[in-house]
Amino acid sequence: MASWPVFPSLQGYQRSWLRPDVIAGLTVWAVLVPEALAYASIAGVPPVVGLYAAVPSLVLYALAGSSRHLVVGPMSATAALSAAIVTPLAGADPTRYLALSTALAICTGVVGLVAGLVRLGFVASFISEPVLKGFIVGLALTIIIGQVPKLLGVHKDSGNFFKQAWGVLTKLGDIQGRTLAVGLISLALVLALRRWLPVVPGSLVAVLFGIVAVQVFSLDDKGVAIVGHIDAGLPHLGPPSGVGLGDYLDLTGPAVGVLLIGFAEGLGAAKTYAARAGYSIDANRELMGLGAANLGSGLASGMVVNGSLSKTAVNGGAGAKTQVSGLVVAVLTVLTLLFLTGLFENLPEATLAAVVIAAVVELVDIAALRRLYRVWTQLLGSIYGHAARVDFIAAVSAMLGVLVFDTLPGLLIGVGISIVLLVYRSSQPHVAALAGQGRLWVDLARHPELSGRPDLLVVRVESGLYFANADYVKSRIAELCTDTTRLVVLDAETSPSIDVSAAEALLDLRNELARRRIDFRIARSVAQFAEMLGSAESGDTPIGVYPTIAEATADLPEPPGRH
Repeated sequence: MASWPVFPSLQGYQRSWLRPDVIAGLTVWAVLVPEALAYASIAGVPPVVGLYAAVPSLVLYALAGSSRHLVVGPMSATAALSAAIVTPLAGADPTRYLALSTALAICTGVVGLVAGLVRLGFVASFISEPVLKGFIVGLALTIIIGQVPKLLGVHKDSGNFFKQAWGVLTKLGDIQGRTLAVGLISLALVLALRRWLPVVPGSLVAVLFGIVAVQVFSLDDKGVAIVGHIDAGLPHLGPPSGVGLGDYLDLTGPAVGVLLIGFAEGLGAAKTYAARAGYSIDANRELMGLGAANLGSGLASGMVVNGSLSKTAVNGGAGAKTQVSGLVVAVLTVLTLLFLTGLFENLPEATLAAVVIAAVVELVDIAALRRLYRVWTQLLGSIYGHAARVDFIAAVSAMLGVLVFDTLPGLLIGVGISIVLLVYRSSQPHVAALAGQGRLWVDLARHPELSGRPDLLVVRVESGLYFANADYVKSRIAELCTDTTRLVVLDAETSPSIDVSAAEALLDLRNELARRRIDFRIARSVAQFAEMLGSAESGDTPIGVYPTIAEATADLPEPPGRH
C-alpha cells in the first residue's frame, strides 16, 4: 500500500484547473446539500445527518480514492437499504435507530477498508462493462422517475421504476401549476446554459433562481414545496453511544450488501467519467476510498455513503478536473452547517429535481445499448444463436433488473446472466474443420472455395477445453468424421488450457475413433495442454503429439489420383 500516494488526483496539479474545480465545487454543493437532507429522510434519520455524512466522506475519499470526478455522499439506494436493515433491529426507539444507522456506516467502512487491503477489487472484474452500462442506464432512469413527482408537485408512489411511472401517470390531473412552472424553468435553465453557455454553472444558477423565486413571490405559501427547517451546528465526533459489540457483529453481514451497492454505483460513475477524461480507475483504491468515507461518516454521526452517480454527473458537467472540487464542497458544507442552513430552507424541491434530472439524463445512453446489439455476425449467430449477443443481453438484464427489482438485485442479475451466457458459450465452442497445407490452415466455413482431403480431418477448437465443453467437443469431432476419414488431427494451438475431464474425453475420443479405424493425433499443443494430457493417460497408449500439422500428417499416404 506504500506505493499508493494520498490525494492522487492532486498530483501534478495545474493552476489553470483551480477555477473549474471551484466552480464545480460550488455547483455540487448547491445540489449536495438539499439532496443530503432528502436522502437522510429516506434513511429514517434527521435531515441534518446527511450533511454530517457529507463532509468526512468527501475529504476521506479524496484522500484515498482513485477518481478525479467521483463525488461521495448520501445516496438514495444505500439510504433505503440502511432503513431496511436498521428498522427491524431498532424497533420503535428513535435514539437507537439513529445510533444503529451510524454504526452501519462504521461497519460498511471497516468492511470496505479490509476488502481494499486484501485487494478484493478483482471482484469488479466480474462486473463487465456492458453490465455496468446497463446498470447505470437503469439507475439513471430510476433516479429520474423518482424526481418527476417533485417536478410536478404530486405525491410519489413507492415501488420499482414501473410502479413509480404508473403512479405519475395516474396523478397527472393533480399537477400543481406553480410547482411545475418552477421545475420546468429550472430544468430549462440548466439545459440551455449547458448547451449555449457551458462556462456558466447552470445548476447553480437554477438553485439561486429557485431560492429567489420563493422569497420574492412567497411560493411556499402558495403550495410550492421547499426543503424546510435544517438544524445548524457541527456533529458529535466518535462512535455512537449505546451500540455494543453484538450490534456491530449483527450489522457486519448487511454492511457487505451496502458496500456492494455503493461500490457498484461508484465504480460505474467513476469509470464513466475516467473514460471521458482519459485516465484509469483502481478498483482496490476505490474500495479503500469508499471504506474510509463510510468510516469517517460513521465517526462523525453520519449515515452510509457511496459514490453518487447524479452528483458525479453534476461535477463532471460543471468542468471539475480533480478532487479539489470535492474538498471545496466539504468546506462549503461545513459553512452551511454553521451559517447557511436558513438559505437552503427556501430551496424548492422542484428546482432540486430539475437539477438532478438534467445531471443524469445524459447517462441514459441508449445509443450504447444499440451498439452492443449490433455486435453480431452471421458466423457468431450460427454458432451461439441468441447468445451471440451476450454483451447486449447482459446489459439489458442489468438495466431491467434495476428497473424491476431494485439496485442490488439488478446488479446481481446482470452479473449472473453474463456469467451464465459466458459458460453457455464456452460449453459449446466453435469446432472448425480446417483446410490447407504446410503452416497455413484456415476454417472451411469461412473459405468454402477450399477443399480438403476426404481421408483427413483437421479440426480446431476455439476455446480452452474443460469439463463443461468436453463432451460437446468430443461429440462434435466424432460427427465431423465420415466413412472415408482415416486420420483426425486436433490443432491445439487455439486451446491454451485443458483440465482432467477434457483430457479423459480426448482419450475416449481416441479409443472411439480407433474402433472406426481412424487414427487421432494432436498438433501444436501448448505446454499446459501436453502436460495435462500426459498426466491423464496414466498407462494408456499415449496420443501422438506433433509440433506441426504437417508432421502429424506426414505418414498419411496420398489418396489415389492425387499428385
